[in-house]
Amino acid sequence: MNRIIRKATSDDLPRIQELIDAGRKKMRAEGNTEQWTDATPILERIVQDMTNGNSYLLEEEGRVVATFAFVKGPDITYKKIYEGAWLNDKPYYVIHRIASEPGVHGILKDVLAWSESFTDTLRIDTHRKNISMCSALAKYGFRYCGIIYLLDGAERLAFQR
Repeated sequence: MNRIIRKATSDDLPRIQELIDAGRKKMRAEGNTEQWTDATPILERIVQDMTNGNSYLLEEEGRVVATFAFVKGPDITYKKIYEGAWLNDKPYYVIHRIASEPGVHGILKDVLAWSESFTDTLRIDTHRKNISMCSALAKYGFRYCGIIYLLDGAERLAFQR
């Protein structure tokens, strides 16, 4: 299987929206009705990711099968962590808004392998009801660190590797 990761362009926006919608449907099917409501992630945020050079796509045999944001820290929402602590204060990158086409597996593994060329310290957060993401993070060596709050006040579980 030939997979590559590349930066997203504005031409990719419709496909990114399809992948986000697929991620939303997967969460609903797993009982997570609170994360990625119809209004989030907002289109403006995805466009901002592209403008800032932080929006990426994973292609398999030339077909876009996943999207994610890869952002150099510090992340303002990670400044304060509750009921725990980050593993360290080293410079880090954050993975946000990761979503894939239904039935495609190993996306997080590939994203993590790619990210190792940039950093050895990654942070990520997810909703407590996103059981499949929590399981995948544990599988790939992330440690639960505590709770963070998004700018809108929503609670998220925070992880670091």
